[in-house]
Amino acid sequence: MDLEKYMLPCFSKTLFGIECFGCGFQRALFLLFQGDFLAAFKMYPAIYTSLIFLGIVALHFLDKAKNYNKLLWASGIINAVFMIGGYYYKHFYL
Repeated sequence: MDLEKYMLPCFSKTLFGIECFGCGFQRALFLLFQGDFLAAFKMYPAIYTSLIFLGIVALHFLDKAKNYNKLLWASGIINAVFMIGGYYYKHFYL
C-alpha cells in the first residue's frame, strides 16, 4: 500500500522549496510502524525524541494532578537539539 499519497505536504517545501525542521517525520513514522527502526532514524533523526516529547505533552494535558513542566522543558530542548542537528546533517553532510 502506497501511504505517501495520504501524507500531508510540507508547506515550507511547497511554497519556498526549503525543507522545514519537521520534514521526514511522517515518512519516519510510517517506517517505524513497519518495524524498520533504523530507516526511521535515518529518515528523521528526531523521530524518537519527538514521540517522547509528544507523549509528555499528552501527559501534561491529561494528568493535571502532576506537574510535568520540568520534564516537558527538558524533553523539548532535547528534541529541538535533535531536530536542528538532523536538519543540519541532512542539508550540509548528505
